Amino acid sequence: MYRGLFVGLVTLDLVYLAPSVPENNEKLVAADYAIASGGPATNAAVTFAHLGNQATVLGAVGRHPITQLLRADLESCGVTIFDLDPNRTEPPPVSSIIVTQNTGDRAVISINATKSQIAADKIPPELWETVDIVLIDGHQMAASEKIARLARDKNIPAIVDGGSWKPGFEKVLSFVDCAICSANFFPPNCQNSEDVFAYLSELGIANIAITHGEKPIEYFRQGQRGTVAVPQIEPLDTLGAGDIFHGAFCFHILQQDFTTALAEAARVAAYACQFFGSRRWMQEL
Repeated sequence: MYRGLFVGLVTLDLVYLAPSVPENNEKLVAADYAIASGGPATNAAVTFAHLGNQATVLGAVGRHPITQLLRADLESCGVTIFDLDPNRTEPPPVSSIIVTQNTGDRAVISINATKSQIAADKIPPELWETVDIVLIDGHQMAASEKIARLARDKNIPAIVDGGSWKPGFEKVLSFVDCAICSANFFPPNCQNSEDVFAYLSELGIANIAITHGEKPIEYFRQGQRGTVAVPQIEPLDTLGAGDIFHGAFCFHILQQDFTTALAEAARVAAYACQFFGSRRWMQEL
């Protein structure tokens, strides 16, 4: 059993399965719905725990009544929360998501962590007593920089989930071992995959990958570029697919080489896309 620390965003997700995204002033009746905790680091932690490991989420939660839903959901998934702002009374970030029935595409509106940034001095030293791997999603940048530095000092592998570029990422990236980025991740002055690989390589990151949805994953490792195939499926819901990918990758990279871990993570994420919501796939796998 491995122990993972997942640093970043904790949200409450309200997810609806609908025939389409509503037009202006249109009302739709959803075919299904789900309520769960969400956020890149959080969903990755849930996946990591589901694969038989211990997972802790480090984020800002607080004590607003809504947070009881977050805590109950994560407890049921076997995920521990370390709250960076336990006295916060404002509601946690809430995401509203519409998943289109026929395509699995999702539309998301969220406030993310822009109003709940926490200083790095809130991190307790005892967190490091039982950590085998760290994942950082960039939504708590000050805490992430400190975590990345400590991980490097303690020889703990650190993974960055590069969903999109966020100011301050340049202070984190030079301390991580792997950067797994989406096709929408563009550091300053980067316009394509070639630019992104060059930028991250110059920071000394040994293992870099860029995902492209259902298309092959591009990677750059030890000066060599390559691709990893992604399973072809008929998606029902692509919500959280990248997060699930990162959680599975954290598990597999502790046992296997980089490209094999990418392939195994893609397999898990593709399987999850065949179920509605971010939890139902776990009942089958």
